[in-house]
Amino acid sequence: MNGTKEIKVSTTDPESGYMIRDGKPEGFFYLDHRTVDLKYNLITDVHVTPGNVHDSVPYLSRLDRQRERFGFKVEAVALDSGYLTTPICRGLQQRKIFAVIAHRRFHPKQGLFAKWKFTYDAESNTYICPEKHQLTYRTTDRKGYRQYASDPEHCKTCPMLAQCTHSQNHRKVLTRHVWEDSKDWVRNNRLSRDGKQLYRKRKETIERSFADAKELHGFRYCRLRGLSNVTEQALMTAAVQNMKKMAIHLDRLEKRG
Repeated sequence: MNGTKEIKVSTTDPESGYMIRDGKPEGFFYLDHRTVDLKYNLITDVHVTPGNVHDSVPYLSRLDRQRERFGFKVEAVALDSGYLTTPICRGLQQRKIFAVIAHRRFHPKQGLFAKWKFTYDAESNTYICPEKHQLTYRTTDRKGYRQYASDPEHCKTCPMLAQCTHSQNHRKVLTRHVWEDSKDWVRNNRLSRDGKQLYRKRKETIERSFADAKELHGFRYCRLRGLSNVTEQALMTAAVQNMKKMAIHLDRLEKRG
């Protein structure tokens, strides 16, 4: 049947998922979605999924679980670019959590203007092109993306047409999600002084936590097959790492006293 998506299933571990990511090996894997606190670098949550589950899918539900179960008063989070989605940005803003998420680079077609060259005017709900012409609102699709289109009569005589669109009808179309304001809020956080300081700490916490798990605790490979077995390995690894962190912290407190 045309349009159906092929889902690869492992013959030896059907609960794993086939992962394809830039710069990563391709194959059947599991993913450990873990949360680490900023102050002591303790692992506060471990959640294992098949390798074909995107990082952003379980994020908000796992965040809420920690807040409800442990009473965490989460004030700020720092995430990599895989979490830069409109639902996550919207969810964090609604929860009043200061969010810093790495920028994801989108490359336009070679020779065409990047989207940031077009300025959004919230008051008129239009985009302004580099030549100061408006792209007016047309419709909103089922996924929540508003469409803005230029006037072909202006565009066909524009000196920048070749750098703007390859459309045969000389019409430039841009999209903007209905929650795009939340994404703009996250971008502004990332560029702020506090945001830059917070994101720098991310390399010292979550990245270090994963590196230690792989290099010191054999977490580069699954010891057993199946989601429950891999989850058990992930939880045991996190427990050992936390015990080491606690021991180090308590030793420092004793020496200070």
